[in-house]
Amino acid sequence: MQERKNNIENRHILTGVERTFLPDEIVVSKTNLKGQITYANKIFLQLAGYSEERLIGAPHSIIRHPAMPRGVFRLLWDKLATKDEVFAFVLNRSMNGDHYWVLAHVTPTLDAQGGVTGYHSNRRVVDKKILESFIQPLYTTMLANEHKHANAVAAADAGKATLESILQQKGLSYDEFLFSLVR
Repeated sequence: MQERKNNIENRHILTGVERTFLPDEIVVSKTNLKGQITYANKIFLQLAGYSEERLIGAPHSIIRHPAMPRGVFRLLWDKLATKDEVFAFVLNRSMNGDHYWVLAHVTPTLDAQGGVTGYHSNRRVVDKKILESFIQPLYTTMLANEHKHANAVAAADAGKATLESILQQKGLSYDEFLFSLVR
């Protein structure tokens, strides 16, 4: 109960402290169709700063950082809705307000009939040069357009439209852009 109370009291605190993990470590989580966490590995628990008891059953958005564009999540969910896998650079927030960057690979979990039963995400360390040169400026632009909208749905749509416009100007699909960065 105390951990839940601390999370509620600290949910808006940002420390500016970055948490890191090793290049050979993989951050793993699984969720059900409602986005509730059903599994989190040790590295996930350490980075997020929550106990397993607190995370299991919690919405995955519990680690959403406010500086993460909603448009990236809109793109992610749109791709998952078609049973596609998706890669994305994601900024997460730890329980105490620290943050950490990951390169997430999210896939739908399918049953024997091909129905989606949940989602699985593996995350790896992000190259700081890629973050500073490409991702952070892109996300800053997306957030600026998202902040023009009071409604979260409209903000997500605006962020995704900004991303798509930038990619169209570059003549790249989202996947082509992402894979050009992580080669």
